[in-house]
Amino acid sequence: MRQFNTSGPNIAEKHYTIQRTDLITIGLNLVHDDRYFTIWAPRQTGKSTYFGQLADKLTEEGYKVAHINFENYKNASIESFVFSLTRHILEKWDLDFSKESDLSHIFELIQTHRKNKCVLIIDEVEGINQAYFGDFLHSIRNAYHSRETHCLKSVILVGVSNIVGVVSDNASPFNIADNLNVPYFTEKEVHELLLQHETETNQLFEPKVKQKISEITANQPGLVNGFAKKLVEDFPDHTIISFEEYLKVENWYLTEAIDKNFSNILNKAKEEREFVDRLLFTEEKIPFKIDRPAIKLLHTNGLIKKDENGYVTFWVPFYKKRLYDAFYPYTNGEKTHILRSIVVKELFDNQGILKLEKLIGAYKEYVKRRGFNVFREKDESGKYRSIKESALIYSFETYIQAFLQVVDGKSYREADTGLGKSDLIINVNSKEYLIETKIFYYENQFLNGKKQLAYYCKSLGQSIGIYLVYCPNDIRYPESVIEQTETIDGVEIFTYLIEYDEQNWR
Repeated sequence: MRQFNTSGPNIAEKHYTIQRTDLITIGLNLVHDDRYFTIWAPRQTGKSTYFGQLADKLTEEGYKVAHINFENYKNASIESFVFSLTRHILEKWDLDFSKESDLSHIFELIQTHRKNKCVLIIDEVEGINQAYFGDFLHSIRNAYHSRETHCLKSVILVGVSNIVGVVSDNASPFNIADNLNVPYFTEKEVHELLLQHETETNQLFEPKVKQKISEITANQPGLVNGFAKKLVEDFPDHTIISFEEYLKVENWYLTEAIDKNFSNILNKAKEEREFVDRLLFTEEKIPFKIDRPAIKLLHTNGLIKKDENGYVTFWVPFYKKRLYDAFYPYTNGEKTHILRSIVVKELFDNQGILKLEKLIGAYKEYVKRRGFNVFREKDESGKYRSIKESALIYSFETYIQAFLQVVDGKSYREADTGLGKSDLIINVNSKEYLIETKIFYYENQFLNGKKQLAYYCKSLGQSIGIYLVYCPNDIRYPESVIEQTETIDGVEIFTYLIEYDEQNWR
């Protein structure tokens, strides 16, 4: 029986596999045209699986393909590098250069062979030691210019960062004009992958589970396989995997899973903490310009991308959710203080229905007593790491989680990638409420936010939406900016305003 694969390239006989036919055709056409080209994509996009499939197709057409991974060669000697290169060339091309030690001479010798059609795929190219990386690229460039007369018809350089600039810097003018993009799965491909498991095992995923896997992973191949693998491993005897079981796996991924790719994301996010905080806690529209160092770093590592309007947005909701938790100031001790102040009997009516106005009122009183600065993280020197806006959101997050602990309620986040707002669904006495927290900037943003919340509630099957908006207390608000309960498109929207002193944080 095949399995979902989360480590290394897929083996079609062992793993559920999507044949990316259109993408393979593009790669084949570039090789047929004797192109040397690059590809970059963040980790877990399925690059290795794709190039394995491309190599198989090229082999069927009579090409000899050497596919080499140089991930761990940052500090490797030139002798070690040459040994690996010549070993793969001997195995795949049947050309023996094992007695050679000079890179440029090896490529000169390659150019003397005209009989076969050879392809060289270099994976993790930025892992090559910089001491000889430039020489390696120059040798490839020289072979490129005469490729019609010798066997090396195509070289494909693959990396997890945008290596076009790296190549240009090290081998200018290195004439690699083509860059092949390996995108994430489409939603259709995700469903096709899950269908393979359903067909082979008769174990089904509820439609909502498929939808949620697609949403939280943004169809990233590695994460799609990871969620699916965890679901079938945790619930092997379940004929149908339900949404409730999906939530258990999502919670595991968010709170327990040690994910090496997220660890890399987190380290990069810490390098650009203020920029990431702006994306998490404000609605500032930041134009996507790849030459900005923060944008380039976070994009090439898979955290952000360009949206349809040309602005920065989060790429994978799973990463956004974990960053919320990773940056949360857990050591502030406020939860204990909050727990002592919650009077449960005041928050419910005789039928056990939550009194929303009482809950938010109690939170407002808490804010008046404690303020927000306790929710800002400081570094070793006492300087704030986080921006002010983060404290607003985290204060409510802490309060609501303390409340849920007291009443034995539950919560989970929705897979939203929007900037500057936090969406949380709470379940209290088997009744669900969608809460959206955001910061007031101007009237249209405030009014449009309510409509968007109603649309979002409706799409999730929620009848109630709580719109919690933080408002600086030093401005004059339009008449429309008020607390009220209204019905928008069949959804009951409760709007609450939380005032804060923007100029004088205590």
